[in-house]
Amino acid sequence: MDFKYDVIVIGAGHAGCEAAAAAANLGSKTCLITMDMNKIGQMSCNPAVGGIAKGQIVREIDALGGQMGLVTDETAIQFRILNRSKGPAMWSPRAQCDRAKFIWSWREKLENTPNLHIWQDTVCELLVENGEVTGLVTVWGVTFKAKCVVLTAGTFLNGLMHVGRHKLPGGRMAEPASYQLTESIARHGSTYGRMKTGTPVRIDARSVHFDQMETQDGECDFHKFSFMNTSVRHLKQLQCWTCYTNEEVHRILREGLPDSPLFNGQIQSIGPRYCPSIETKIVTFPDKNQHQLFLEPEGETTQELYLNGFSSSLPMDIQIAALKQIPAFKDLVIYRPGYAIEYDYFDPTQLKHTLESKIIKNLFFAGQVNGTTGYEEAGGQGLIAGINAHINCHGGEAFTLARDEAYIGVLIDDLVTKGVDEPYRMFTSRAEYRILLRMDDADMRLTERAYQLGLAKEDRYQLMKSKKEAVEQIVSFAQNYSMKPALINDALEKIGTTPLRQGCKLIEILNRPQVTIENISEHIPAFQRELEKATSSDEGRKEEILEAAEILIKYQGYIDRERMIAEKLARLESIKIKGKFDYASIQSLSTEARQKLVKIDPETIAQASRIPGVSPSDINVLLVLSGR
Repeated sequence: MDFKYDVIVIGAGHAGCEAAAAAANLGSKTCLITMDMNKIGQMSCNPAVGGIAKGQIVREIDALGGQMGLVTDETAIQFRILNRSKGPAMWSPRAQCDRAKFIWSWREKLENTPNLHIWQDTVCELLVENGEVTGLVTVWGVTFKAKCVVLTAGTFLNGLMHVGRHKLPGGRMAEPASYQLTESIARHGSTYGRMKTGTPVRIDARSVHFDQMETQDGECDFHKFSFMNTSVRHLKQLQCWTCYTNEEVHRILREGLPDSPLFNGQIQSIGPRYCPSIETKIVTFPDKNQHQLFLEPEGETTQELYLNGFSSSLPMDIQIAALKQIPAFKDLVIYRPGYAIEYDYFDPTQLKHTLESKIIKNLFFAGQVNGTTGYEEAGGQGLIAGINAHINCHGGEAFTLARDEAYIGVLIDDLVTKGVDEPYRMFTSRAEYRILLRMDDADMRLTERAYQLGLAKEDRYQLMKSKKEAVEQIVSFAQNYSMKPALINDALEKIGTTPLRQGCKLIEILNRPQVTIENISEHIPAFQRELEKATSSDEGRKEEILEAAEILIKYQGYIDRERMIAEKLARLESIKIKGKFDYASIQSLSTEARQKLVKIDPETIAQASRIPGVSPSDINVLLVLSGR
């Protein structure tokens, strides 16, 4: 029996869900193949979305017309903005979600998406003819024909789980691994490797002494993930808790190291540096006598709790014995232990910026199969892969994002240009244009492009336009409204800032650190009236608009300077070099540069300049050869 589709997406994790939704919403006849329809959008580790830089990615997914922000808002049980003490370029939203409701929210969206069909099965073979993907075969012997295939298999490709010396095949606890598919792809020349990740113990809340822990509450202001005009909190908001390990915990963990798969040679692959296991922490930081742990709810009504900071693959009895040395866990009862998992990934330098394989035409890779870690990084890749799979089917210009346009652009450029030697995690420090990639303006950066593409719909586009107009109106008023010392000095002294000696424009006062739109507007009736006028058609989003306007006013100088730098470097992006040079024969290049340029085959001079091992003098050689 044969089925025919434009786009087939393998895997229904965060990358797969976004890829399938994007392709279908753009008009491609799409099929999402998943091992288990009841695990669509499953959060394999912590049921939390966002965090440093990751929150910005989710806002970008939403601004482009993706679904992750909407699903997160619908199922959030705690919301916070991280890094509030720093500037707005560093602010990052994070939400703890109800794990079960997150799955059903995703499933409801996908099941009701036109052009999208879901099939429950396991893919075992990719069909390729003349270097081009034509379809696939499942373990049930079903053949699917497709113009494009998007692989988003997460940790399932030859997945192997570890708890102490026990090893068990699987893609997640209690779920089978996927076999034969890696080898089926590798046969055509794609290289792959192994990576490792891990997850902590799950705890029964009824066994925890919460009075021995500090509480960590969420925030209930206007912030959320989606730019759509939806309600802010849908579910009951819950608290999290914090506690610390101690020297007795560390002693027990150290005694268990001979049975740790990470230290006895059982696991050979590389794990995530920025989310280390508890056993890695005590070995890496032997002088540290405590590590902070976060106890977080898994849902609105469940007793299951997630112990953030205690990822482990030590034997089960060691994990429990160590945790019982923490006062809050002296009577600990767990649902299951922490475990590590090894899985296959494909070298992302074999991909174009569209995430299409350079080796097999019309085959796209997205998510952990590209060596990344995290739901957000996966979702961003899935969206771009789904968009470009649709474009490959129906024609049009490839859709890519630049490094000064989006964190998703930074993520993909890093993957395809630099490759990975450990699971890749997004940080604000990876982006050279952080001030341009703020969480507040993802809609301003991306929604217009998504609207032109057809993925962002009219309602989203109109919301973005009305917000943009309101912000511009407020900024323009501040630039042009004159202030007199006699009328404002009393207010400035009350706010705790220096009085004026002479008149100035309102924007100069708003640029002071102590002054905000909120605390100054009550003293300037004309400004207050202008704010009401600017936000009258968007009353439900008034605070969002005022925040965006204030950030623009206070940081305009920094924004303009960074934009100028980005535009200068964009000139190098315009110098196309793909296919123009036989790098191996250019003796004036360093040996390392020749090897790296042959392997990556960069699209532009700018991409070549970001390849590790390609020096400024090598770039000068390429510029001379390009006639620049």
